[in-house]
Amino acid sequence: MNNLAINKGFSLIELLVTLSVAGILLTVAAPSYREFVQESRITVQNNSLLSSIMLTKSEAIKRNRSATICPSTNGTACTGGTVWSNGWIVFADADGNGAVDAGEEIIQVGAAFTGGNTLQSNVSDTRVTFAANGFSMGFNTRFSLCDSRGTAHSRVLFLNNQGRVRTEKGTAAC
Repeated sequence: MNNLAINKGFSLIELLVTLSVAGILLTVAAPSYREFVQESRITVQNNSLLSSIMLTKSEAIKRNRSATICPSTNGTACTGGTVWSNGWIVFADADGNGAVDAGEEIIQVGAAFTGGNTLQSNVSDTRVTFAANGFSMGFNTRFSLCDSRGTAHSRVLFLNNQGRVRTEKGTAAC
């Protein structure tokens, strides 16, 4: 029998070198990961509002009557103002008055934004109502979505009176 000890572990120097390399890799990767998370968050939030606007338009066409999207903090009524980052609702607006009345169905509730991002519209009458033909009633609207990185990473959604939406990156005044 051979009584030689078999070394199955790491030496202290091997462990320190491995931890040093791992530490260097983490300091390089962490800022990139943070940037990735912020970019993903603002893209998801932009797409969430965009899909809700398009849902409102399609519901107006499908139901052959107006539908409205407006900011809401409670998910049951429009709150008014220009801040949309606290959430919004999409509802079938049978009488076209821009308010949730008895018997009008709430189709979707948009969740409040996370990560400290802000979403504001450029007009004080912040609800957007689509007519049965898919046109937005009233005015052109600009929604500005910003995060802590500032204007360069912002998003702006433009909605025109014909109901068309387009998005630009890096043009919001944050």
